Amino acid sequence: MSAPCHELLDQVLIAHGGLERWNSFNQVRATIVTGGSLWAMKGLTQDSAPRQMTVWLHEQRASVTPFGGADQFTAYTPDRIAIENTAGKVIAERATPRESFLDHGENSPWDPLHRAYFNGYALWSYLTMPFQFTWPGVVTEEVEPWQEGSQRWRRLRVTFPESIATHCAVQDFYFGDDFLLCRHDYNVDVSGGLSAAQYVHGYVEADGLRMPGKRRAYRRKADGQADKDALLVAIDLSDIGYS
Repeated sequence: MSAPCHELLDQVLIAHGGLERWNSFNQVRATIVTGGSLWAMKGLTQDSAPRQMTVWLHEQRASVTPFGGADQFTAYTPDRIAIENTAGKVIAERATPRESFLDHGENSPWDPLHRAYFNGYALWSYLTMPFQFTWPGVVTEEVEPWQEGSQRWRRLRVTFPESIATHCAVQDFYFGDDFLLCRHDYNVDVSGGLSAAQYVHGYVEADGLRMPGKRRAYRRKADGQADKDALLVAIDLSDIGYS
């Protein structure tokens, strides 16, 4: 059972600060601290050092610094991932990076460019939600609500076109009575289709826009429930600012 979701999407956009205000900015910067079990699954070590994440709001572009060295940073777009340094040197790069994940399973090891690509598209997605739902080619529909304990969350099913690099083509987003995002379901295509349920909370207001400061992605079970004993990724965001 699905229905047109213009009313729900409109309320969601307003609750997160409004499309007009969003369109007045070009970039968002935030301090991020990440953790969780995914990195070890990929043969990587993840430290708790804070990093600076920069995301462009109206193009698929992102960068995190430092990355692999104090003077190094990533340069992400869907068709190229690179690790560069402040002197202008390209340390490593890969064209059409999505293709490098073909045949990957949940425990396939990642190299630094795999990691940089995942960080780039994932954080770009998170830091442009829900406004990316208005992009050309994105289709939204309201599906049946979800009962989460004593709360009833409305759900938006979003289908992304191939032109947008994201976890998977079809994703579900859950909204509370205040129309703020509460949960985000997806499959991680670059990791063997790993099913995840990401809970978001700790909203902060920055420059008139509202963004969750905490994200916790758990393995999602066949019945749709999150396995709270299987934390895949934790992301804490602070010092959020738009320009």
